[in-house]
Amino acid sequence: MKKRFFAFMCKNGVLSHFGLLFFRVAIALELLIAHGLKKIGIGVTMAEIVPNPLGLPDFFNQAFAIVANVIMPLFIAVGLFTKVATLPILAITLSGYFMVHFNDPIAVKDVPFIYSICFLFITIVGPGKYSLDYYFLNK
Repeated sequence: MKKRFFAFMCKNGVLSHFGLLFFRVAIALELLIAHGLKKIGIGVTMAEIVPNPLGLPDFFNQAFAIVANVIMPLFIAVGLFTKVATLPILAITLSGYFMVHFNDPIAVKDVPFIYSICFLFITIVGPGKYSLDYYFLNK
């Protein structure tokens, strides 16, 4: 009994893999629903215009934000190309934190900071055992 409990709780146990699955899906869907859908005009009267702190062409800036907030969270939720999919999200959230909201109050800039920390964690740890990445790489 003790052996099964520790196997369940240890780093490579079932609980840690379910924890990674839950965390990955929850944060990806939160980003998609809270920020991504607004960028394509779902749930709002007009699509959100994304700040452009780097001075990129407007179409490229908007398209990159849509891909990072709509497409990449879907990849992360299913665990497909997970580590690569976090990179555009990190580019958006870190530029939001350091360039757009850096001088704002902590209550405003904590959102891009928390998203950055969460997706950086996923980048480092990976998607876990319950993902398409694991299925394809270990087939």
